[in-house]
Amino acid sequence: MSSPNIQAVKEYLLSLQDSICESLEVLEERGNFEEDIWDRESGKGGGRTRVLEGGKVFEQAGVNFSHVQGGSLPASATQHRPELAGRYFEAMGVSLVIHPRNPFVPTSHANVRFFTAEKEGEEPIWWFGGGFDLTPYYGFEEDAVHWHKQAQKACEPFGDGVYAEYKKWCDEYFFLKHRNEPRGIGGLFFDDLNEGGFERCFEVMKSVGNHYIAAYAPIVERRKNLTYNEKHKEFQLYRRGRYVEFNLVYDRGTLFGLQTGGRTESILMSMPPQVSWRYNWQPEPNTAESELYEEYLKPKDWLGLLCSAD
Repeated sequence: MSSPNIQAVKEYLLSLQDSICESLEVLEERGNFEEDIWDRESGKGGGRTRVLEGGKVFEQAGVNFSHVQGGSLPASATQHRPELAGRYFEAMGVSLVIHPRNPFVPTSHANVRFFTAEKEGEEPIWWFGGGFDLTPYYGFEEDAVHWHKQAQKACEPFGDGVYAEYKKWCDEYFFLKHRNEPRGIGGLFFDDLNEGGFERCFEVMKSVGNHYIAAYAPIVERRKNLTYNEKHKEFQLYRRGRYVEFNLVYDRGTLFGLQTGGRTESILMSMPPQVSWRYNWQPEPNTAESELYEEYLKPKDWLGLLCSAD
């Protein structure tokens, strides 16, 4: 198995953070990212957090780079891979969450990451992970098809079945079991990727990272100037509650960061600036709100719709 080039991964991740922030600032029209360089208090490493708040288009956007090392991996990382317990680890990645102001613009999330786990006298274990997913508040078929088309393009160079595999993984991972509903319309998710050698796996991660803006920016452009009212905003704030629930209960990245003594402000930058919960709320039948539940919050072959339209 080819040895990992950790410096090359770090350089790519930093450049990815730069390019994504630049693209989001173009979409924003007003406001820029503020940068915060931090060192990890409970171990080696640190990161570069960038946050844009109070924008015209993005109510809050966070794009974080982190690179940390430690003496042993936490339970969130070894739960499914007990062979990693007790190993020195090194982890780096870019993670971002974009919370738009307009309810017709979906929230988006992306993450690409690299891990190594070492133990004296044994070969190091390394792997890549990542993906991107979309969380609309109001459904637009055109947006869903475009998002998944870009996800498919990201996977095309690596085999015919890769998109279907990573889409299924995403649908299953971003699922709120206590609500019995998905977080959104999915996208891509993969983890523990080390088959085919370092270079191939690195290319998979780069392709996913590089396709995020191509997937998200056209949707933002189409929806950011649509007129909305207080009812639309209230529904957006209510649905944001699901985002908070997933991140605090299930998200591996959040759990990993907190369990390894990461910087709390950077870990929780994924939280929306405003959110609400309502007791036992249900959408009225035959509304745009009920359509989200009935048509969009269900795993679907979005590219099949594209084929049928052709």
